[in-house]
Amino acid sequence: SMDAIMWKIALVSFENGGPPHSPWKINDMNNTLSCSENAMDALLRADHSPHLFDEDMLDMDMDTESNERVLINIAGLRYETQLGTLNQFPDTLLGDPAKRIKYFDPLRNEYFFDRNRPSFDGILYFYQSGGKIRRPVNVSIDVFADEIRFYQLGEEAMDRFREDEGFIKEEEKPLPQNEFQKQVWLIFEYPESSSPARGIAIVSVIVITISIITFCLETLPEFRDERELAVTSRLDNSTAPRPSLTFTDPFFIIETTCVIWFTFELIVRFFACPSKSEFSKTIMNIIDIMSIMPYFITVGTELAEQQGQEHQNGQQAMSLAILRVIRLVRVFRIFKLSRHSKGLQILGQTLKASMRELGLLIFFLFIGVILFSSAVYFAEADEPESHFSSIPDAFWWAVVTMTTVGYGDMRPVTVGGKIVGSLCAIAGVLTIALPVPVIVSNFNYFYHRETDQDHKASVKSQDVENNENAEGLLSRSSGTPRDVTKRRHVTPRE
Repeated sequence: SMDAIMWKIALVSFENGGPPHSPWKINDMNNTLSCSENAMDALLRADHSPHLFDEDMLDMDMDTESNERVLINIAGLRYETQLGTLNQFPDTLLGDPAKRIKYFDPLRNEYFFDRNRPSFDGILYFYQSGGKIRRPVNVSIDVFADEIRFYQLGEEAMDRFREDEGFIKEEEKPLPQNEFQKQVWLIFEYPESSSPARGIAIVSVIVITISIITFCLETLPEFRDERELAVTSRLDNSTAPRPSLTFTDPFFIIETTCVIWFTFELIVRFFACPSKSEFSKTIMNIIDIMSIMPYFITVGTELAEQQGQEHQNGQQAMSLAILRVIRLVRVFRIFKLSRHSKGLQILGQTLKASMRELGLLIFFLFIGVILFSSAVYFAEADEPESHFSSIPDAFWWAVVTMTTVGYGDMRPVTVGGKIVGSLCAIAGVLTIALPVPVIVSNFNYFYHRETDQDHKASVKSQDVENNENAEGLLSRSSGTPRDVTKRRHVTPRE
């Protein structure tokens, strides 16, 4: 009937207008009339199709709700948008009604946030563009990152923001699938994961330190003389060969103990790693292999010399020179400390991220060395006491001058040569200073990222500890069934 139709129209108009204290600004007459006309059309079609009435009314209600407008007050600056725009991201602060309701002001019929004003332009653009994140030019990176966290835009939005700002994306750390293998990998690879892992890391640092100290002490004259005397006695035909003291030397025993630990650690980490191919390509694992190879090569060469004393002296002298070069590789063990030092890891990451700038620095230095070494050679060509006999001979002077070291072993003596030297020093200062800001910026990024990760880890561990304490308090407060029974049987006097 017509009365029923008018009643339906009034009901739809009231629903679209909203209650007096609704947060949605839909009280204007145009929207009400438009909704009424839509309702009339739906009701007229419903005379021929009863089921069509409910579907049309439902679609109309959904469209009306998505077109509802909402006011958002950011520290006194009002923004107006549609509810459907916010509902695109229901997991965010503004897209979830349960999360945003606590910021609603019923007196002003708006949501109030005491946050940074310029940043909200980028936050609102995130909803309007369907997920694109853009930082306003007048907002710093740290402030906008805090706003992203506050409005709960999600880790994906934060990752896209960091990527757009030029930050290096954090690599995921893969873990083995097997539980035992995973625990072993965490113990030997991540010292901060548990107490046993920290104990293993402490032992490893002590062994590395002892190995480096031994490597340095065995070059002292009082220890080196005995070794060279033994080698000389074997190489001298006029003297009876003396037995080598290598296997009874205290330094060799200490070195053997350290290499046993390094080998054990490397083998365990290899069998526990999630990917054998990636393990073999990692630079730190290559350094681990290079740090223990000189020991086995030295032992093999020593055993071969003891079994074949009839070799010629030239071959023994050559093998001795090769052994010295191989043993020099032991100094790479100092890089093993970077596995247990956050500072060295940050430095390595900074150098890796700044390879382009370092390459430009070397290229500029190369051009300067060629230019100024040629200039100083021709400036000093007529001087009998000149220190520069050729252009390649002046390369060393140019490098030392451009890096502002100045050993003084080579120096210009003429006026023209001194002018070239002054220009060389000034050019060196400018050349070295150019890439420094980029390198410092990369260092600050990796440093802050590391501190943020440590802060998140500490907060997470604190939350876990608080949850455990809360569960313990609940269990103690609830008591055992016997305690409950005792509390129920209380006398009136008690």
